[in-house]
Amino acid sequence: MAAGHSVDPAGWQVLLDEVMGLVAGRFGRVEPRRTAWDLVLGLLSPVERKNCWWLAEQAGHRGPQAMQRLLRTAVWDADAVRDDVRGFVTSRLGEADGVLIPDETGFLKKGTGSVGVQRQYSGTAGRVENSQVGVFLSYASARGRALIDRRVYLPKSWTDDPDRCADVGVPAEVGFATKPQLALDMIAQAVAAGVPAGWAASDELYGDNGPFRAGVQALGLGYVLAVARNHLVPIDGGKVRVPAEHLADQLPATGWHRISCGTGSKGPRWYDWAWLDASTPGHPGHSLLIRRGSDGTLAFYRCWSPTPTTLADLVRVAGIRWTIEESFQAGKSQVGLDHYQVRGWTAWHRWITLAMLALAVLMTAAAAAAPPPPADSYHHARHATPIALTAAEIRRLFHALVIIPLRALTTTTLQAALHARHWSDWRRDHQGRARHSHYKRRLTMELST
Repeated sequence: MAAGHSVDPAGWQVLLDEVMGLVAGRFGRVEPRRTAWDLVLGLLSPVERKNCWWLAEQAGHRGPQAMQRLLRTAVWDADAVRDDVRGFVTSRLGEADGVLIPDETGFLKKGTGSVGVQRQYSGTAGRVENSQVGVFLSYASARGRALIDRRVYLPKSWTDDPDRCADVGVPAEVGFATKPQLALDMIAQAVAAGVPAGWAASDELYGDNGPFRAGVQALGLGYVLAVARNHLVPIDGGKVRVPAEHLADQLPATGWHRISCGTGSKGPRWYDWAWLDASTPGHPGHSLLIRRGSDGTLAFYRCWSPTPTTLADLVRVAGIRWTIEESFQAGKSQVGLDHYQVRGWTAWHRWITLAMLALAVLMTAAAAAAPPPPADSYHHARHATPIALTAAEIRRLFHALVIIPLRALTTTTLQAALHARHWSDWRRDHQGRARHSHYKRRLTMELST
């Protein structure tokens, strides 16, 4: 098959060995190191529920105690492992114009004992629910994307109750911090660690926050941050401030430019874009970016760059922000990011960090397997090609081609591995043909309008 070479079990084994070798020294004893290895392999397996009970059974342990001890009381530093994951991701995916993307996701919970839990809005549920909220930082470049940092959000109902915090092991020095403050702290740590990045991108929660924008600018990063439609934008050198939506209403037809902000599941994502100067005396480089969809829906972005930039660069950064949503989806569906059954501060950070490590293996493997970009756009494609390996497909193949042979290489497991690879090749070829047909149909419809 044309893309058969992208299925690379040996390369995936190297990736796994590399990242586990990076973190091995963080565990002072061999027992927690082996347990961490078993837990990560379990996260990469097809186990239905990825919690300590299921993962221990899958690993052949006599009970869940070793994995529970790894998360709760074993001596190791989750932040140091997080640093290793961040370094691994950027060594594989790093580019000078990389983008740092903060966002939050919810973890639905029952009861009131889990760290940070309360009734609050959860994007996962789309409504107010009893949940925890984690603020994450993703790294994205043209080579790929992955999560590189995490913070659990502590509402004031927690930080105003020291006894409640002490019960779940929250360090005494940890106080209340807003989600934008947590995000800015992670970005600052990434910059201090030398993460190759030129930009930050985020949704309205962060873009509407003035101190967050100022903090990113002080770090020397350019930004493309979504803002609300009623966000006040300085015009005429800062003499007046006007809601962003009013500026969009005043634009002439010639003020819009049609540009793709990246390729999605249905091909290039075409939008109309307008770019307005929003600089004030002594504060150059600020602008407002407006996106208009085919249905007339508008989105707005406050932008700043330390050096002259182009509309195409800003559109690229705006389009790449959505990759963190893909990372959340892959993290929860593939490596059990939300499957944990822990309550304490330490255990939460340890589970999330190990899940991020497993996800980094999948995302870097997917990036390595990605075919080179086509010389021309899909409008001129003549032949259908198999779709690229996704994180989900790699996780499925990883279990069949790497994990099972690691534990017991027999004739039966070898036949199962060959069968899994055959079906992956066939399925991706079939999906590639369907995608090609869809692209041709879209092109015909566009040419006829």
